[in-house]
Amino acid sequence: MSSATRTSRTDTHTPPLGHRALTPLYDLAIVAITREKTWRAALVEAIDPSPGDSILDIGAGTGSLAMALHAECPGIRYIGIDPDAEAIRRARKKIAELEGDIRFHEGFFSANKNYFGEPPNKIVSSLVLHQVPLAEKRRIIAQAKKVLAPGGLLFIADYGLQRGVQRLLFRSTVQALDGVEDTQPNADGIIQLLLNEAEFSSISEDRRIETPTGTITLYRARQ
Repeated sequence: MSSATRTSRTDTHTPPLGHRALTPLYDLAIVAITREKTWRAALVEAIDPSPGDSILDIGAGTGSLAMALHAECPGIRYIGIDPDAEAIRRARKKIAELEGDIRFHEGFFSANKNYFGEPPNKIVSSLVLHQVPLAEKRRIIAQAKKVLAPGGLLFIADYGLQRGVQRLLFRSTVQALDGVEDTQPNADGIIQLLLNEAEFSSISEDRRIETPTGTITLYRARQ
């Protein structure tokens, strides 16, 4: 439910929670309905931020992951990308008093942009891919592969394959808010297939976390 592109065009996107008017409620909603502390802590542990890391965050939203990564390791270089101006404004406000190399870029992720001056060694995307059309899911993953430094890692935390009760919860919450067309491929397990299609290596599901809105899966893949 992070802000992300609705299509591969750069003039439309899905605001946080699917509707612009709900952006002020985004942080509270994510905490309340997604077990955010659990999955975000697991994501930060998987990323294992270390001094000198260059971390690119696709769909940075309101900056919560940036805060968590900085708290774990202030020595990282971080750029968060998001097309939503209000989300970026809130993110910049959160990190205003932090010391460190943390920046936010308002816009759409593209392999044609030089964000750091050299390829990032880690890319992350959280609660973005389930919101966008299949073509955009494929584009984001393929371009992440292109942008990563050799041997770099891609981390995804998002709604993955839904089974049993979790599928019903996903249908009655996420799909009720974001619609079925874009979210159903995630529920059917498309992320793993797209990582294979983009020719990532060492693809794994590090963890599956059941939430009131469906199962959030943590994926890891190597350039």
